[in-house]
Amino acid sequence: MINFKKISLSGKIFIGLFSGFIFGFLLVSISETSEMISLFIQSTVIGTFEVIKTLFVNSLKMVVVPLVLVSLICGTCSLSDPKKLGPLAGKSLALYLITTATAISLALAFASFFEPGSGISADKIADAAKDYIPKIAPPLSEVFGGLVPSNPFKALSGGNMLQVIVFAILFGIAISRSGEKGQKIAVFFESMNEVILRLVTIIMNIAPYGVFCIMSNLVYTTGFDAITHLATYFLLVAVTLIIHLLLTYPTLLILFSGLNPIILITKLRPALLFAFSTASSAATLPVTMEVSRKRLGIGKTTASFTLPMGATINMDGTAIMQGVATIFIAQLSGVDLSSTQYLTIILMATLASIGTAAVPSVGLVTLTMVLTQVNLPTEAIAMLLGVDRVLDMMRTAVNVTGDVTVATIVAKSENDLCLETYNRSDAGLSFEK
Repeated sequence: MINFKKISLSGKIFIGLFSGFIFGFLLVSISETSEMISLFIQSTVIGTFEVIKTLFVNSLKMVVVPLVLVSLICGTCSLSDPKKLGPLAGKSLALYLITTATAISLALAFASFFEPGSGISADKIADAAKDYIPKIAPPLSEVFGGLVPSNPFKALSGGNMLQVIVFAILFGIAISRSGEKGQKIAVFFESMNEVILRLVTIIMNIAPYGVFCIMSNLVYTTGFDAITHLATYFLLVAVTLIIHLLLTYPTLLILFSGLNPIILITKLRPALLFAFSTASSAATLPVTMEVSRKRLGIGKTTASFTLPMGATINMDGTAIMQGVATIFIAQLSGVDLSSTQYLTIILMATLASIGTAAVPSVGLVTLTMVLTQVNLPTEAIAMLLGVDRVLDMMRTAVNVTGDVTVATIVAKSENDLCLETYNRSDAGLSFEK
């Protein structure tokens, strides 16, 4: 008999994921036997799972803001030379923009070749748009203009990650330049950081049960009928995401650091399973930071700075979806895009990723910005809603992989990576149990 207590965290999460998938299908089959049973399952079983799911995801989100704030302050104030912050930020931002531009270019190339919208009638746009009002993404000027919070407490309570990052960096620099009194504050935040990390570990122990409820709910409430109607679009986005994860990131890692990408992806399993389950880079961030430091050997300074930035602005998976979706909608509408419009899509999708919040399905909101720039109907987004939840889970896993890949490259270039930990197969296993 298998001892469940001895299974690693990633193994437990996978069991919860697979079990939830199967249980969801069983609930669908049972509910089809009678209307009374269906109502009972929906009101009792699914209702209970929805509560557990909400509690689990909220518990993860609960620690995101304090974790980012405290760890980033600790990382910044521990820099022996504050001037090193410039190269650290520059490298991180440059690599994130490169991976996002590559992702959208890859998506546009594949979508143009395979033509996912060629077999679907344009009349479906009107049908889908009847009850759909697209949400408008904020203009980029508003995103950049709001980088510095006028009220840091409002930014913290509202979960505005860009503003939290900026405030934490400035506060950390101020601590490092305040001499002996600053050191007392630094010690307090170091202690606070340890407490928050312990809280993260406690929450991760309930992950398999939360993941089970999430998957059961997803299968029961969403189903996969919508996928059959948009099979070409769904498969094209999914395949492009996989290619980007297995080709682009390993290539960058080898070129810029010379490290083995198989080790990175293998050790990243707990974070990837969290990302796939929650479909939120922000909710996964506590796990991503733990895995990066304890299993991959990424230093505290780099992990504290680069990973929160990545969870906020690095949305490669979202960029891929937006690229394929734009071509898909253009083909539905009978519009031939010019080379200038293709460049506009690449630029807008890359910049839109900076303003994309790390929450489920927000990519559909920023897609309105991209479609507006190339004069395509935003109402057509309604057609994609049925399959977006599953794709959102996949692209979140891609986003997290990109975050950690960039953090590893930056850490290696800044001599903030423990190669012994990175190469040791048993490193950080105690964290998983």
